[in-house]
Amino acid sequence: MLQTLTALAEPTRLRIVEVLGRGPRSVGEICDRLAIEQPQASKHLRVLRESGLVVVETRAQLRVYSLRARPLRELNAWLQRYRSIWAERLDRLDELVVDLTREKERNHGRKTRK
Repeated sequence: MLQTLTALAEPTRLRIVEVLGRGPRSVGEICDRLAIEQPQASKHLRVLRESGLVVVETRAQLRVYSLRARPLRELNAWLQRYRSIWAERLDRLDELVVDLTREKERNHGRKTRK
């Protein structure tokens, strides 16, 4: 999973993964969608391939890349543990904001009655 996180930490690689999330694409299509040059795309695709995030298929003269689901499923499972922790913390924060808002309204009402 560390390889997955390292590969996705680079913004261009993350954008490539987002493009491939819509389906397999050739290098040329990726370049067109992201407005990047072919050598730059190839460099990032090599990193993504080495990290196991993408696979490449040669079709005549085209190299078509597609996502591998397994590393993304593993990342999702790892993140799921933290989603529940953050959901609980955000719920507590919501409760605190509501309590503070009510207290402020009560205090404001007392000041206007005097």
